[in-house]
Amino acid sequence: MRIFTGYRVHHSLDRGPAKGGIRYHPDVTLDEVKALAMWMTWKCAVVNIPFGGAKGAVVCNPKEMSKGELERLTRRYTTELMIFLGPEKDIPAPDVYTDSQTMAWIMDTYSMNVGYSVPSVVTGKPLSIGGSRGREEATGRGVVLTILEAIKELGIPKEGATVAVQGFGNVGGTAVRLLCREGFKVVAVSDSHGGTYNSHGLDVDALSEHKREAGTVVGFPGGEDITNEELLALKCDVLVPAALENQITEENADNVQAKILAEGANGPTTPEADLILYDKGVFVIPDILANAGGVTVSYFEWVQSIQEFFWSEDEVNARLKDIMVRSFHEVYDVHREEKVDMRLAAYMLAVGRVAEAFHTRGLYP
Repeated sequence: MRIFTGYRVHHSLDRGPAKGGIRYHPDVTLDEVKALAMWMTWKCAVVNIPFGGAKGAVVCNPKEMSKGELERLTRRYTTELMIFLGPEKDIPAPDVYTDSQTMAWIMDTYSMNVGYSVPSVVTGKPLSIGGSRGREEATGRGVVLTILEAIKELGIPKEGATVAVQGFGNVGGTAVRLLCREGFKVVAVSDSHGGTYNSHGLDVDALSEHKREAGTVVGFPGGEDITNEELLALKCDVLVPAALENQITEENADNVQAKILAEGANGPTTPEADLILYDKGVFVIPDILANAGGVTVSYFEWVQSIQEFFWSEDEVNARLKDIMVRSFHEVYDVHREEKVDMRLAAYMLAVGRVAEAFHTRGLYP
């Protein structure tokens, strides 16, 4: 028998049901979960979808656990949370070291307890039990949509604009593929082992094949090896940190030469670095806007599951584009009118919307 510690934090329910992922990690803490739940509140508010913020976690090391152990852990965790969960109350999603299978177990456990199938209790499910098309690419696609609007506003020609992407996982990999299709020139890509660089542009298909075979982009024949630190300092039009938090700090922010920094990851830039980047004239698309495509399509999945009426991938992508483009310009308008950076503009918009909901509803009892 093993006893694990699990958390579920609700930060705000003022604008709708709690929404947020569940992560399995040996080092996760309650303070971390609280902070992530708050982040979800602002992220949902900035793109104006009707959710509040939540986050969950179990302190465990899934790499040391069998599939059966993970299933038993997940079902027990779900059972303990039954009083909080529900399509109108709290809708979990995958996060670090959880995936669509984890969501399937949660959905099944919840359904068995209530006595009928409830696909809308989670998002990020497999398509076979009510998942949404387009969900897997949604976060990276949202990053690209905000970049496209930013280069229009800044007057940077799209064709041949240079891009460096830190991270070649789900978000970074999707962003790289979509940016290439849009005519950008991806000159550098990295993963946890290091990066590869080619000033003339990388062959993304060949790079993806190399990553599949070698497990890393390092050693790619079509580029020269660089470190993650060197990638962040490259001269380029667009830099996309899509890996870990706290990558751009007070120590290296002055080395950033990109014109646009689009945060595919959560919290890749520290507050101290923010000030340096703003003074340098780097246009930062903050994480709560840039990577909100994932939670937006999670909202679409929830809507589809409730209605039991499913959309094509083209419909999902078109609706995502509408929301991301509108949200970018709402934040950009605040940035321009109030003469603040884009991050502060995004928080002003998000906190304002939550505060308005709070005051409109009033206090009871």
